[in-house]
Amino acid sequence: MKHFGLATFMLMLAATGAGAANEATTWLPGTDIAQALGGKTLEGRYANGRAFRERYLDGGRIEYFDSGATLGGRWSIQAGTLCTIYDTDPAGGCFRVSRAGANCFEFYFVARTEEAAPGPQGSKPSWTARGSVSGEPNACQDEVNV
Repeated sequence: MKHFGLATFMLMLAATGAGAANEATTWLPGTDIAQALGGKTLEGRYANGRAFRERYLDGGRIEYFDSGATLGGRWSIQAGTLCTIYDTDPAGGCFRVSRAGANCFEFYFVARTEEAAPGPQGSKPSWTARGSVSGEPNACQDEVNV
């Protein structure tokens, strides 16, 4: 089975227009994203329920795990978005982030590259995944609602 990285999968969802953000969605600023995720591990699920885990290491490196692959790469904050770019997977992406609870983050695809963040003006980001910081209370509920 060919592996699709987090960004690849999120790009496929974005292309379908699945789960666009509503007008009331409040985006976390880049400083809040970095503080919430930097140095931590996020455990989450895509819209189809597939589980993943990502470690946002200090210094900007990232480690991605799912049932089919382990990838390395880098993460950054660009124009208020979280960008995850993988070393061996050509896909990458930047995502708006919102809080769905004290320890529940939702990710919305906006751009394929760091240079393109924050995405086209006037376009609505597409919901792609939800996750919680591992080991902290108040994690997301297991079911995913798009």
